[in-house]
Amino acid sequence: MSDLSAVFTKTSAFSLAGVVLLGTVAYLASKALLPKSTRWQDKYIFVWLAFDALIHFIFEGSFLWHSVFGRQVNTGTGPFAEMWREYAKADFRWGVSDPTVVALELLTVLGAGPMCCYILYQLVKGDPARHYWIIVLSTAELYGGWMTFCPEWLTGSPNLNTDNVLHLWIYLFLMNVIWVIIPFFLMIDSYTHIAGALRSVQGSAKAKKGQ
Repeated sequence: MSDLSAVFTKTSAFSLAGVVLLGTVAYLASKALLPKSTRWQDKYIFVWLAFDALIHFIFEGSFLWHSVFGRQVNTGTGPFAEMWREYAKADFRWGVSDPTVVALELLTVLGAGPMCCYILYQLVKGDPARHYWIIVLSTAELYGGWMTFCPEWLTGSPNLNTDNVLHLWIYLFLMNVIWVIIPFFLMIDSYTHIAGALRSVQGSAKAKKGQ
């Protein structure tokens, strides 16, 4: 692999700093909006969903802006176009308005983003119905990740650049695997709540019948 210093640019630094900034905003929002009695697991879930929403709306929303109605990242102007051109060095499809990627991002920005905000509202209100929507959201994000990369893998990954640490392990791996690991664990957490509640209702119903 080539030397990291040869590919790590100012745009790389600003892009990664932007990710950290959004994470910080999400954490501060949790401190400001959640009741003090909120269980620690839900505090982390809030931070993740707030971060998720910000990424969808700001970062991925800017990608859509530069990728629809005949536009594409590789010919775009401005800081967000530069940021996405940086990512496109790792996955070329993001620079040329690949229709599969754009279609998935339309669902992500217009569907997953608002869903994150709705779940955040439910978290603040302590509404247990959020567990259903967390499973819906997590399933959609896992599916989106699969459909982003599986077709590429099946064709020999012609658009992926894995020649250096930054592109392979930071852009392609880290910036995508967190949208696999965290949604997966959120699904498990919400499943335990939903299944536990249903079993409790079922047990109560059986107890009443036995009386």
